[in-house]
Amino acid sequence: MSNGNQRTDWSNLWTSDDWWSCWIGWFILVLAMIAAAGVAQLLPAPPKIGKWNWFDLSQAFPKGMGTVWAAIGFFVFSCVITLVGGVFMKFDLKRYIPGFLVIFIIAFIAMVISNEAFIKKWGVEYVIFALIIGLIISNIFRVPEFLKAAGQTEFYVKIGLVCMGATIMFSDVLKGGLFGLIQALMVATAVWFMTYWICRAFRVSERFSAIIATANSICGVSATIAAGGAIQGDPKEVSYMVAWVLVCAVVLILVMPPIAIWLGLSPAWAGAWVGGVIDNTGAVIAAGEVIGAHTPGAEELAVKAAAMVKMSQNVLIGFAAFFMALWATVSLDRKDRPEAEAPSFMEVWYRFPKFVVGFLVASIAVSFVIEPSWGNEAAKAVGKLCKDYQSWFFTFCFVAIGLETNFKELVSVGGGRPAIAYWISQTANAFWTLLIAWILWSGTFFAVPIQ
Repeated sequence: MSNGNQRTDWSNLWTSDDWWSCWIGWFILVLAMIAAAGVAQLLPAPPKIGKWNWFDLSQAFPKGMGTVWAAIGFFVFSCVITLVGGVFMKFDLKRYIPGFLVIFIIAFIAMVISNEAFIKKWGVEYVIFALIIGLIISNIFRVPEFLKAAGQTEFYVKIGLVCMGATIMFSDVLKGGLFGLIQALMVATAVWFMTYWICRAFRVSERFSAIIATANSICGVSATIAAGGAIQGDPKEVSYMVAWVLVCAVVLILVMPPIAIWLGLSPAWAGAWVGGVIDNTGAVIAAGEVIGAHTPGAEELAVKAAAMVKMSQNVLIGFAAFFMALWATVSLDRKDRPEAEAPSFMEVWYRFPKFVVGFLVASIAVSFVIEPSWGNEAAKAVGKLCKDYQSWFFTFCFVAIGLETNFKELVSVGGGRPAIAYWISQTANAFWTLLIAWILWSGTFFAVPIQ
C-alpha cells in the first residue's frame, strides 16, 4: 500500500468519476437554487410523463409534442454535462454520444412503462424496467461497442447520488422524531454484522461480504456503490449486488404489503417495517401506499412511517462509507499485503468515496443554508428539481448495468453462494425489523410519533 504522500495526486480532481460526479451534481444543485429563488430557469426540466393505461397511451404524454421537445432538451443538457467530464476522463467521445442517445431512449421507455396505472400502483420502479431492457439486449443480442462506450455505470449513479443529497433535509429527519433514527441504527447495525457473518459462513470473501452486508442493512443501491468505493471492491461484484437488490425489491413489493395486512399490523408499524426492509425509496413509498389503502381513515400513516425510516437509513450512507474506508485501510489491505508499510490516516481520505462528500455537501447546503435563509418551501423546491435529475441518472445507470450483466453469471457467481447468503440475510432482516418496528411503532410501548 502506498503511503499518504505517494497517493497525493491533484489530477484526481478532474480525472476521476468520483470528483466529476460532485462537480456535475453541485452544478445541478446551483442551477436548482437559482430556479427556486426565481432568478432564472436555467435548469432544463425532464420530460413530464403522465399516468396511463393500456387503452390510452396518449395519457403518458400530457403535453403532447411538448413532452418530446422537453425530452430532446433534457437529453442535450445531460449529454453535454457528462461529455465535459468525459473529455477529462478520456471517454471514447465519438462512440459516447450515439451510445448515450440509445441509453437515454431506453431510460425514457422505462419511465413510460413504470407510469402505467397498474404498474405504478404496485410501485415497480423505472429502474427495474431499465435493468430488464438492458438485460434483454445483453443476454439475447451482442452489445455494440458504441453502447459499451456510453455504459458509464458508476459515473451515472454517482451523479444521481450527489443529487439525492439535496433531497434529504435534516429537519425532515428530525420531524420523524427519535424513533426513525433509533430504528435505522438498530436495524442497520445488527443486520450488517448478521449478514456479514452469514456471507462468511458461505465462504464469500471479506470485501464481497462487506458489500452485501451494506446493501442489505442500509439502503440497497446507494449503499452498495458507497461500500464498493470505500473498500475498493470488485466493480463486477458491486454490479452483481445492485442487480440482486433490484430483483429483491420487486419481490418484497409484492410480498410484504399482503403479509402486513394479513398480520393485522397497525399502519405505522407496517410502514416502519417495509421502510426498514425494502431497499429502494420509491418501492418503500409504493408499499406504504398499498398498505394505507387497506386502512380507511389512516391512509397516510403507513407512508409517513415508511418514509421517515427510509430517510433515516439514507443519512447513514456517509457514516458507513467512512467506517468501511477506515476498516479497509487498517485491516483488509494489511491482510492482502502484509509486507506493505503501515498506512497513514490520510489513506482513509484517499479511500473515502468522494461522491459521498458530494452527497453530504448537497444535504448540508439544503438543510443549513437554503432552508434557514429561504424557507422550507424553497428547500423542498430545490430538492424536487434535484430528485428529478437523480431519477434519470439512476435510470441511465441501470440501463448500463443491464447491458453489462450476463444473467447466467448473476445466478452462478461464487457457485451461487453469495446469492443464497443474501436471500437468507434478507429474510432474517425482515424478522428482526418486524420486531424493532413493533417495539417502536405499534403503540404497545410508546406513543406513535406521527398522526
